[in-house]
Amino acid sequence: MTDERSRSGLASVVFPVPTEPMTSALLRDVYITGCGAFLPGEPVGVGTMEDHIGRIGGRSSAVGRRALRWNGVETRHYAMAPDGTVLHSNASMAAQAVRAALDDAGLSVGDLNHLATATTQGDYLVPGHASAVHAELGALCPGMGPIEIASYQSVCASALMAMKGAWLQVRAGEANVAVTTGSEFSSRWFRPEFYEGTALVDAKGRARMEADFLRFTLSDGAGAVVLEPRPRPDGLSLKVDWIDLTSLAHAFDPCMWAGSTFADRADMKSAWSHVGPTASHASGAIALLQDFDLLKIVIRAWIGVWMKKVDDGRIVPDAVDHLLCHYSAKSLREEIVSILRSTKAMIPEDKWFSNLATVGNVGSASIWVMLDEFMKSGRAKRGEKVLLIVPESGRAMVGFMMLEVV
Repeated sequence: MTDERSRSGLASVVFPVPTEPMTSALLRDVYITGCGAFLPGEPVGVGTMEDHIGRIGGRSSAVGRRALRWNGVETRHYAMAPDGTVLHSNASMAAQAVRAALDDAGLSVGDLNHLATATTQGDYLVPGHASAVHAELGALCPGMGPIEIASYQSVCASALMAMKGAWLQVRAGEANVAVTTGSEFSSRWFRPEFYEGTALVDAKGRARMEADFLRFTLSDGAGAVVLEPRPRPDGLSLKVDWIDLTSLAHAFDPCMWAGSTFADRADMKSAWSHVGPTASHASGAIALLQDFDLLKIVIRAWIGVWMKKVDDGRIVPDAVDHLLCHYSAKSLREEIVSILRSTKAMIPEDKWFSNLATVGNVGSASIWVMLDEFMKSGRAKRGEKVLLIVPESGRAMVGFMMLEVV
């Protein structure tokens, strides 16, 4: 059950002391020299989203329209057709995004040394997602050979986990060309058969809000960025100043999860693997779920980390020219802004860039799909600072990355 620690706000949260940037003369500067994105299929509008993912029990969702008003998404993309036909795999979408990013950087797969992948759930339970993406790259791109790989699995913030790993590889001289990806195939979770005949659906055929709401929140797609120890010879690059990741999992129960029931999610011994897939499916433990009451508290924890970085001088709001903040819904942005507005941590909204309305919430891919569109929008100018923020409701995590346009 959810214990009192996760309901008491920030009183029990002790924030880590920020680490100083590494200054060894042996460490190299690192630049993002290419961005790429892959969004499957044609954009799906609000009016046809439920037709696309399917109706549980053949009836319209009781919360779907409210969810769409809440998240403000107008169009999104799906890697699965309305009849359930799989159009792309998670790994193949990531491979397409990698190829696009390498093309943008003027490189080929033969130049690639290190591949770091992020996702909420790969196509396999085993092996890791990076292996599948490497294999798909081999099928997609002539010249693909052996490379070093690393898989990162969480929710949205796994994008910056993979990014930090790849950044350090290039920074330390272990790789000269690294690519990091974020990719999601969320719509496969949302087919009616994931819910029908389980404890998540009542006698009237209505799905629990903790499950049904997410069906109208998440989208499919992939994004990728290329990292090198020098800027590109033509066009703009992004120098990576620093990357910080903060987990608050010690203070909160899971807020978004799959693999356990709502009541027992904090008990690792109750996870699906201990009772088997059949019993877990019947209990509703396989579907993706979210605790929306806990989310309201976790939002304040994210903002607490943000404000602490401002207090410590790690983030200077007046020096930030552009903010790319990943959030899953328009209403969450409004809540974040309402909390920050009266603080010194607020960055004016005219500096915020988002494409949530047109591509939806693509989980770990969101920040790279957003950065790709931002860089192609012509907004970035040399000398400007770009702050990326990726909060994750999985178990209260948030990541920050500071870039400089060069």
